[in-house]
Amino acid sequence: MRKKKIKLAIADVLVLGGALLIFGVPLYFLVINSFKSQKDARQLSIAWPESFHIAENYYEAFSNQHFMIVRAFFNSVIITFFSVLGLLIICSMAGYVIQRRKDRMTKIANAMILTGLMIPPAIMPTIWVMQKIGIYKTIFGMVLVEIALGIPFTTMLFRGYMGSIPKEIEEAAMIDGCGKFRIFGSVIAPLLTPIASTVVVLQAVTVFNDFVNPLYFLPGNDNVTIQLTLYNFMGKFASKYNLLFADIVLVTIPMLLLFIFFNRKIIDGMAAGAVKG
Repeated sequence: MRKKKIKLAIADVLVLGGALLIFGVPLYFLVINSFKSQKDARQLSIAWPESFHIAENYYEAFSNQHFMIVRAFFNSVIITFFSVLGLLIICSMAGYVIQRRKDRMTKIANAMILTGLMIPPAIMPTIWVMQKIGIYKTIFGMVLVEIALGIPFTTMLFRGYMGSIPKEIEEAAMIDGCGKFRIFGSVIAPLLTPIASTVVVLQAVTVFNDFVNPLYFLPGNDNVTIQLTLYNFMGKFASKYNLLFADIVLVTIPMLLLFIFFNRKIIDGMAAGAVKG
């Protein structure tokens, strides 16, 4: 028993050490180079800086192009908030119906959702459709795109979690005179809190960190998102790695904090959803 505990302890140390090496070293590299002067940062080393330039580096990165990063952060927060809200409402109801109903229509809907997980989005047709209905280059259009892309995976999460909720709860509510919408809103929805927390964190990180879709569907300096500031910085500060690293740190901080504080909810929600298919 004692040898087994020692082996488990050694395994834990090795795993933690490997994780620290894989994730900690790149983060340290970013942060330490954002503290350096332009000359030192161009060496791209993990050495301790000869002199610190923290305030000036971060202020210049923050104030670049009339505080573009502030506008970008606001746009990203708006897109993320409404995208995640839409996914929670749509996918929770879709997952509930697909899990509970066993008819031909739900099988077709389930097949379409699985297809959505495998087939990549078509960029040009989507842009054409958005232009025709007048939502291209708008925050509203970008929110719809993010919701559409997140529906397959999120619906599968809610569907899997719904399998762990006993049907007897709904039957008791029906006996008490509750309608279908009231059953879902008053009985089922509160029970979905664990998986909803998982969805909020996973989709918030995905949407907030999305680079490709805003680049295609939301072009323009007024519509810039937080990840696109890196694209602008790459062109303007091609030789100023200290400012580029400072911007990367500023972009990384919000979602890093969100993940640190809510990572346990991600694990709990995923584990609970895996009880039944």
